[in-house]
Amino acid sequence: MVRRFRGESHHKVDAKGRVSIPASFRRVLEAGDPNWCEGLNPELVIVYGDEKRPQLECFTMEAIDDVESRIEKMPRGSKRRKALQRLYNTQSAHTSVDETGRLVLSAKLRDKLDLDGMAFFAGNGDTFEIWKPETYDAEMNADLEADDDFDPDADPSIYLDGEEGL
Repeated sequence: MVRRFRGESHHKVDAKGRVSIPASFRRVLEAGDPNWCEGLNPELVIVYGDEKRPQLECFTMEAIDDVESRIEKMPRGSKRRKALQRLYNTQSAHTSVDETGRLVLSAKLRDKLDLDGMAFFAGNGDTFEIWKPETYDAEMNADLEADDDFDPDADPSIYLDGEEGL
């Protein structure tokens, strides 16, 4: 059974950029790292992208391998392949969780998000995101308002039924 990233939480970012990862997220990172075993630190890839991406997207090693294999199936030299290679290979950082269950976010990554004390973690199933809390709130509200086919007053589970949910 594949483990998934679920839930949300706020975590303090210290002056050196260290931030604790939710414990349940660490278990998913361990399960998604084929080289991980007890006593080792799980590895992951953080995709930061360009200025259009206001969040960091974090992938298990298995998940990023899947993305890369899909990119490799695209025609060499195609604009889509180049854009995806740039995002997932160039605008990303390979890292690992430290012995205390924390990530060290470089100054570049903290500056990109304008993190100044707190980080918001959002589980997305096969990935998780790290946001500045205020940015997350603003983006989520804007996304819901921009979707003409989404009723923010309805129970979202109604969209799981039938094709309109897909």
